[in-house]
Amino acid sequence: MAFVSQFNQLPCKTLSLNPPQPQLISKPSIFPIGSIGAGVRAATGKSPISSRPAFKVRAVVNDDEWGAEKDEPYGDGPAVAVAEEEEEKPLEPSEIYKLKKALVDSFDGTDRGLQASSETRAEIVELITQLEAKNPTPAPTEALSLLNGKWILAYTSFSGLYPLMSRTTFPLVKVEEISQTIDSESFTVQNSVQFSGPLATTSISTNAKFEVRSPQRVQIKFEEGVIGTPQLTDSLVIPENVEFLGQKIDLSPFNGIITSIQDTASNVAKTISSQPPIKFSIPNSKAESWLLTTYLDEDLRISRGDGGSVFVLIKEGSALLSP
Repeated sequence: MAFVSQFNQLPCKTLSLNPPQPQLISKPSIFPIGSIGAGVRAATGKSPISSRPAFKVRAVVNDDEWGAEKDEPYGDGPAVAVAEEEEEKPLEPSEIYKLKKALVDSFDGTDRGLQASSETRAEIVELITQLEAKNPTPAPTEALSLLNGKWILAYTSFSGLYPLMSRTTFPLVKVEEISQTIDSESFTVQNSVQFSGPLATTSISTNAKFEVRSPQRVQIKFEEGVIGTPQLTDSLVIPENVEFLGQKIDLSPFNGIITSIQDTASNVAKTISSQPPIKFSIPNSKAESWLLTTYLDEDLRISRGDGGSVFVLIKEGSALLSP
């Protein structure tokens, strides 16, 4: 040990009960400890004092007596090496993250649940159940900051949305995004569906107020609907064929007519784009609903609505939205 080795180099002075004789002063630091007794006997004629055994023990220290201290794990070497090794070790993904990733991966090809097979639905239900059992936010309505923001619908079992998402209902229109935006400061909710067509994009949304009814449940009261102003697309693309009621219709024979329609529609769209959004009231019979949040963290939310339907939403900007 560094301290012990330095201690061994310190000068050792002989102690005596008798005053030292000037003519016999020596430099005992250069003598071995065993010769000190002989020097005292020669100088005084007396034996050295035997009541000072501690002096010998402190002057000559056997490193073996400090062996236990050498084995302590608080030294500079091994402990630092272990700590550095632990810091460099990559972190394992948590069980919750693995479940979330597996759930999001299971949505692939389901078109938000519209095209999901019965086997895929069963797998999704199982993963949702496991996540709900590990919910890190058991009282979502008491963590409104987590609820804040825009949530993108990734999957739903609510059949009421299926006709809206189906291409057979609107052959030339595609549902680009279904979202829900929550503002916990004003206690408002906006549900929105964005559509894209050959000429323009638009959206239909509903504005509502919500009230907290329990640690997990909120009551929603819809106030109005809004049809957004169509926005012209950069380029007009007409498909070669469309599917309608299970049959494909070839549009190539109508190219000339379509071009004329495109020009007219473009002029109409420009006129419409300058108009404000259209707002309409929602009938009282359909103005209220409730929503139960069964899982919530910073980037994933699972909610259940009327009739037991489930909604899985991902926070806008989350890495879970990346392909």
